[in-house]
Amino acid sequence: MEKVTLTIDNIKVEVPKDYTILQAAKSVGINIPTLCYMKDVNEVGACRVCLVEIQGARGLQASCVHPVAEGMVVKTNTKKVRDARKATVELILSNHNRECLTCFRNRNCELQTLAEELNIGEIPFEGEKTVAPIDSQSHSIVRDPSKCILCGRCVNVCKKVQDIGILEFNNRGFKTTVGPAFEVSMADAPCIYCGQCIVACPVAALREKEDIERVWDAIENPNMHVVVQTAPAVRAALGEEFGLPIGTRVTGKMVAALKRLGFDKVYDTNFAADLTIMEEGHELLDRLQNGGKLPMITSCSPGWIRFCEFYYPEFLDNLSTCKSPHQMMGAIIKSYYAQKNNLDPKNIFVVSIMPCTSKKTESARPEMKGTGYRDVDAVLTTRELAKMIKQARIDFLKLEDENFDEDYLGDYTGAGVIFGATGGVMEAALRTVADVLEGKELENIEYTAVRGTEGIKEAALTLGGKTVKVAVAHGTAMAKKLLDMVKAGEKEYHFIEVMGCSGGCVCGGGQPQIDAQTLMDMDVRVERAKALYEEDELLTIRKSHKNPQVIKLYEEFLGKPNSHKAHELLHTHYTAREKFPINKNVACGCAHAEAAAACDHK
Repeated sequence: MEKVTLTIDNIKVEVPKDYTILQAAKSVGINIPTLCYMKDVNEVGACRVCLVEIQGARGLQASCVHPVAEGMVVKTNTKKVRDARKATVELILSNHNRECLTCFRNRNCELQTLAEELNIGEIPFEGEKTVAPIDSQSHSIVRDPSKCILCGRCVNVCKKVQDIGILEFNNRGFKTTVGPAFEVSMADAPCIYCGQCIVACPVAALREKEDIERVWDAIENPNMHVVVQTAPAVRAALGEEFGLPIGTRVTGKMVAALKRLGFDKVYDTNFAADLTIMEEGHELLDRLQNGGKLPMITSCSPGWIRFCEFYYPEFLDNLSTCKSPHQMMGAIIKSYYAQKNNLDPKNIFVVSIMPCTSKKTESARPEMKGTGYRDVDAVLTTRELAKMIKQARIDFLKLEDENFDEDYLGDYTGAGVIFGATGGVMEAALRTVADVLEGKELENIEYTAVRGTEGIKEAALTLGGKTVKVAVAHGTAMAKKLLDMVKAGEKEYHFIEVMGCSGGCVCGGGQPQIDAQTLMDMDVRVERAKALYEEDELLTIRKSHKNPQVIKLYEEFLGKPNSHKAHELLHTHYTAREKFPINKNVACGCAHAEAAAACDHK
């Protein structure tokens, strides 16, 4: 690769010719501040915070988009540069809701951090501020335009990473806002609630809809038996909220914290992940052996399910009918567990700790009532759990490791753990399906072909004399690409795993937020996934169908995988959804409601 040599702050730097000044500076430990920049996603030079001085140039240049050149001399910390950056941030703050102490991103806000670094004590540009209502109608995402800085990061994550594009710049000039088309609510837009826009937002213009107080109320209600379950990906990221390195596995401390918070039972969703494999794996076997609809596609990711319902309804019959693991767990807690403990399901409150914002909307779906009661009563993100731990003033880092409650629903296998990483559901399913098709217990259970961060992964395996073709996609842009190839007849598979977020659940929309500078240095998807594969390797049992408590659940209660009772409790259905239904703010797609009233196309 051709390289060039330049000088940055008196340091000679040799970098590839296609580098930007920002990348070149980063390579030698020079940290240029950014705000709108997101590597490979939002590289537009819009915010002007990363300005630098280039010898011979007429003005300051945005380092995130300016290419390097041979012999270039760059200064990143002159008075001219500092003054320009400070003025830029002051202008941003002049039209910003600065109620920082009560903000959801207080002390974890990229704009707040910049203001502190630049020693901004007052705003000299006070004047009119944009006024727009908070949109809190959806179950998952709250949009607060008063906090938006128009950086475009959410817009481009939705467009480029997810290939959905429900967010855009609306209006012009001072009245510009970011939101869905026609200013409709997030509740009415064809949004999948993956929460990647929240993760991308440097401020608090987008956040999850919190349910912390309702959970506290349930815990303190003496008539309520409160059971909490944690998704596998939570253990791989929760520690980051307490200063631990990205990807630190904190299973034991997490359990200890949950018990101190006052939950009556603390279970791992991994048990239900094993249960999901039993149901989904046998569903796949039935389709393979009896001419069912293929390829069968996983149904664990609610973001992906909504994507399919909105954008690819022709594949709804291909979806597994299995509920996602945490919904299965809720149904089992309010049936089998309730019977075992002589509890009335109406007095059981199930809380799911999830890495996902779309799970909030999933739990509110009307069909998620396997027992007649809602399977899951409240969903908290990893971030919300961290807030509860801090509210309770628990010193997380000093907690001694504790174990999940072990009665009835406490066992889990390595197969359940890896659900949180892209390819994990596929690998877990193959560990079980392979044993069934081969008619024996296989020793080789590492299906590395479906691991990793490549957007689409494929494998062909010979099992029981049959060739089984599988594929894995993560992030809906990759899912779209894969499904289009299947539709065109270019690819043929038996089984497909799709996760709504890039990297799978470890990088779900409810995980700890990471600033754009850190994302330049590492692939968070890889670091968090390592924690799950590490736990998988530490466990004695690594196949779902070997989980002794899952086996007992079938013997005592469900009968067999895909039984009538299993279908009543653990399976569901899906619905094709209109992207822009003719109601509320939009009629026939012509214009805003006012213009639509006079439209001839009605």
